[in-house]
Amino acid sequence: MRFQGQHIWIIGASSGIGKAVAVELAQQGASLILSARNSEALVALKDSLPGKHKVYPLDVADNVAVERVIQEVTNEVNVLDRVIYMAAMYEPEYIANMDLDKASMMLRVNILGAMGVVKGVLPVMETQPYAQIAICASSAGYTGLAGGQPYSATKAALINFTESLAVEVPKHIDVKLINPGFVKTPLTDKNQFAMPMIMEVEDAAKCLIGGLNNNNFEIAFPKKFILLLKLICILPARLQQKVKHKLANRSSEK
Repeated sequence: MRFQGQHIWIIGASSGIGKAVAVELAQQGASLILSARNSEALVALKDSLPGKHKVYPLDVADNVAVERVIQEVTNEVNVLDRVIYMAAMYEPEYIANMDLDKASMMLRVNILGAMGVVKGVLPVMETQPYAQIAICASSAGYTGLAGGQPYSATKAALINFTESLAVEVPKHIDVKLINPGFVKTPLTDKNQFAMPMIMEVEDAAKCLIGGLNNNNFEIAFPKKFILLLKLICILPARLQQKVKHKLANRSSEK
C-alpha cells in the first residue's frame, strides 16, 4: 500500500471529492486527519473507514480556528506527511446577479482559507525530510466564462497562489495543484447547464490520488476536457471571446 502509515490531513473531507479521496486513502493504509465544517458527517465518515483516523472539525473561513486546529493537529502527530486542501464554496452566478456577501465568503473559503492553512503548516513541514501540500483549485480557474463568477475568480487566484508556493518552498516540500473538470458532487448538482465529460466522484478521487506520487506539478482530469480548455486559453484574444460567446449561448439554451 503506497500510503501505508502516512499521516494525511484532508481539509474538506465531509463530502464530494474530499470524501472520496479519504475513502480511497484509508483503503491504501493511510492514517487520516479529517476536517470540514460538518462534524457529524466527519464522524460518520471516520466510523465507516478501515483503520484509525482522527476528526478535527474546522471552518477555514475562521482564521483563529485555523491557527488553533493546526496547533492541535501538529501536536497530535509526529510527522504531517501530506496536507490536501479540498475545502470549497461553490455558488457560480452572472456578475449582474452576484450576491456580494456570498462572494466575500467564497473568497474566505476558497482562497484565504487555503493561504491560512499553508502558512500554518509550513513551519512544521520545513523540519521534515519530506512533505507534500496538495491544493484543489479547478479548471474553472483557467479562463473566465459566462456565469462562473465569483467562483472562477477564486480558483484562478488559487492556481496563481499554488504556483507561487511551489517556487518558494524548500525542495523537500512537494507542491501539487489539483484542477478537476466537472465531477458529480453535491456542489455540481446545483448546475442547471450541461457539464461535458462529467466524472463520477470515485473516478476523480483515483485520478487525484494517482497524481500525488508522480513528478508532475499539476493533477488535472479528465484529460480530454482539460486539453480542450487549455487550447481555448492559447487562442488569440478575439477568437477566445467568440468561442466563449458560443459556449455561453449553448448553455443558455439548456
